[in-house]
Amino acid sequence: MSARAVKRSVTLRGHRTSVSLEDAFWYSLRDIAGAQRVSISALAADIDAKRGPDTRLASAIRVFVLEYYKAQVAGRGAWSGYFPYA
Repeated sequence: MSARAVKRSVTLRGHRTSVSLEDAFWYSLRDIAGAQRVSISALAADIDAKRGPDTRLASAIRVFVLEYYKAQVAGRGAWSGYFPYA
């Protein structure tokens, strides 16, 4: 697994956009999307819709992944959708 950011394309509301994330975040996003039975693009679109206007999509995805796993460790199950930096 590489610590270098990897650029991949996702579709947000019908438009392709590129996002640069480290492998660990791409793998985690894929796993979370699978657990929620949605595509990576659908999950990224949901994250995009909930982020603040001054928050970059890559940063919002990283925070989402962190908050998702923090919720699981704390025994709260899936992430609630709260963005502390929105």
